[in-house]
Amino acid sequence: MVDWARRRRWLLGAAGSGLVALGAGGCALKGDANISLVQGKVLFIKHCGACHTLARAGSKAEIGPNLDDAFAESIAAGLGRNEIHGIVESQVLYPATGSLMPKLPLTTRQAADIAEYVQYAAARPGQDSGLLASAGASGFGPPAAEKNGKLAFTANPTGQLAYTVNKATATAGNVTISMTNMSGTPHNLAIQVGTGATGALVGKTPVSATGTNSITVDLKPGTYTFYCQVPGHRAAGMFGTLTVK
Repeated sequence: MVDWARRRRWLLGAAGSGLVALGAGGCALKGDANISLVQGKVLFIKHCGACHTLARAGSKAEIGPNLDDAFAESIAAGLGRNEIHGIVESQVLYPATGSLMPKLPLTTRQAADIAEYVQYAAARPGQDSGLLASAGASGFGPPAAEKNGKLAFTANPTGQLAYTVNKATATAGNVTISMTNMSGTPHNLAIQVGTGATGALVGKTPVSATGTNSITVDLKPGTYTFYCQVPGHRAAGMFGTLTVK
């Protein structure tokens, strides 16, 4: 016989020890017919994707527990998805003191939306479809292009872990690179030689939640990677390729 009380305590620790979703007090909204899966996915990507893997949300970070793995075993053993909702909502609203989770402003409705999406998506094979498939999509624009020695980047204004472009071009030489972030989510922009996970750092802007920061770098012909250095953001997809000719 499965000891569900014991399993629930374990899942609270495993799934919640690093859940970056944000906390505020209030009553749970589980079962509210107006809970939005689409909004829950957008909020999850914005606030949780930097730390957690959840395949359907496209997040691959490893700072906190992998939510697909954390819930798969218990689902197979008979744990209902409604129970997952309660576990996640609890951790979102009441992060444990001393845990990796920050306590940031979030309404009870937003916490319920996140919990509803995780309840739906965790350890579920396949991909989201319809409106849910496009929820939280970065919608990259045309490549950023250097002009007169200046190259500008912008962080996604909604707080998603992405820039507004994932490609850029420049002419070799001294280039002043600016990064504007008005999302309220801390970001920066670093330039690295090569496109892999390792390589020499060419330059970086300061981490900031709002405003514009700039650096001037001497770029040689070749391929570079631009990315955010805030922990978990690159792993969540906040990077792109800069081609210098």
